Amino acid sequence: MRDIGLLATRSVLGGYLAVHGAQKLFGSFGGPGLDATATGFEALGIRPGKVMALAAGASEFGGGVLTVTGVAAPLGPLAIAGAMVVATAVHRKQGPMAQKQGFELPLTNLAVAIGLISSGSGRWVLGPRLPTSLARIAVVAGTAMAAGSLVQLLRAKPAAKVAATAETADVASS
Repeated sequence: MRDIGLLATRSVLGGYLAVHGAQKLFGSFGGPGLDATATGFEALGIRPGKVMALAAGASEFGGGVLTVTGVAAPLGPLAIAGAMVVATAVHRKQGPMAQKQGFELPLTNLAVAIGLISSGSGRWVLGPRLPTSLARIAVVAGTAMAAGSLVQLLRAKPAAKVAATAETADVASS
């Protein structure tokens, strides 16, 4: 029964995150594609927008595929968790509820990913798991990357504020 539950959990979380990443990267499933996602990231103050959009999309798409298949576990849920830490912070100002574009969904995805990291993928996987020593390295590296992205996000000035600050500086220097 446990393995069925883990397979269902992996399939739902991984499937949705793979689709979400494909929307960012390729414009699939009605998504914006990489250039528009990069522009949106720049507007939030996340720079360089294209690099960060590529990292987010790859974490979601690759993490989703690895999560569904169970290959190289726990790398898939770890990639998803890192992306969802940042996504939760992006939506923090809208509050907790999804209907107001809040952080409800990314926080839920984060919790499920952490659950899969800690419980394992179960018996039904399509490939080998990551050896324990590599899994530990991946956790440390993934945590550092997510922390770096989170710090950048929390310190970023949205594009409108950057433009307003530049205009104020131009007026002050005149």
